Amino acid sequence: MPQTIPAWARAHVEEYLDRLALERRLSPNTVSSYRRDLESFFSFADAFGASDLIAVDRRLIRRYVADLSGQGLASRSIARKASAVRAFYSDAVGRSLMEANPADGITVPRIPQSLPRVIPASVLSAALDQLDGNDPVTLRDRAILELLYGCGLRVAELSKLTRGAVAGVSFLRIDGKGGKQRDVPVGEPARRALDRYLANGRDQLAGPAAGDALWVGVRGAALGSRGIRRVVAARLGTFPHALRHSFATHLLEGGADLRAVQELLGHNELATTQIYTAVTKDHLKATYERSHPRA
Repeated sequence: MPQTIPAWARAHVEEYLDRLALERRLSPNTVSSYRRDLESFFSFADAFGASDLIAVDRRLIRRYVADLSGQGLASRSIARKASAVRAFYSDAVGRSLMEANPADGITVPRIPQSLPRVIPASVLSAALDQLDGNDPVTLRDRAILELLYGCGLRVAELSKLTRGAVAGVSFLRIDGKGGKQRDVPVGEPARRALDRYLANGRDQLAGPAAGDALWVGVRGAALGSRGIRRVVAARLGTFPHALRHSFATHLLEGGADLRAVQELLGHNELATTQIYTAVTKDHLKATYERSHPRA
């Protein structure tokens, strides 16, 4: 059953979402996620008799979290929804709509620490080298995969590239999350794949609706994030973020500095990048156990 924001909370939520988009420059997908989570909470609050922001207290939020758990939602989903409520009320406190944040101190299920899925470098290299056809779709798909893996891009970042942004450059200027820009070097394999696609693939696929978009689908229109995900699934049987994970892990395994990897990935916090060190430790341990006579 579709959920809607009750009238007593609607204006506050819409203003908050506008600020996320305009001031914090969050992506449309992220703002939509906040909207869904706040719709879920305020619909629940409304059903339990709340009629304004101040009527929401800690007990109601605890009941909401318990209800989510009872529905069988994953711990990560519950934590995200609770975080959205906490962030909304923190903003309300900052604008003097509330004296205190009722979501502070709310306990949510512990999220199990999961390591990024990483594709071995040899497997990735072999899979990419097998894409050696000259038809426009194969040239496009090879260029997509080479840039995802060779530059560590998010799928949304890759999908926004234009012809003008990539022509002849050795660095890509990437507009990342929150409007943060970074420059990412383009390696030789990725540059060659991109040049081949631009010379013999892109214009053969493009129709009037493609505009200046770099990636073009078989119907001639721009290829968005969803289409790129389908390409990665069809060619490698995985998802785009696995190539980003592999990019970071293989750099660290090769001796790259953690802060340099942070910059290449566009992470705001070093702690976000540090999860990859656990993967490289597993790699080192496996190498030690395989290679040392006294392991």
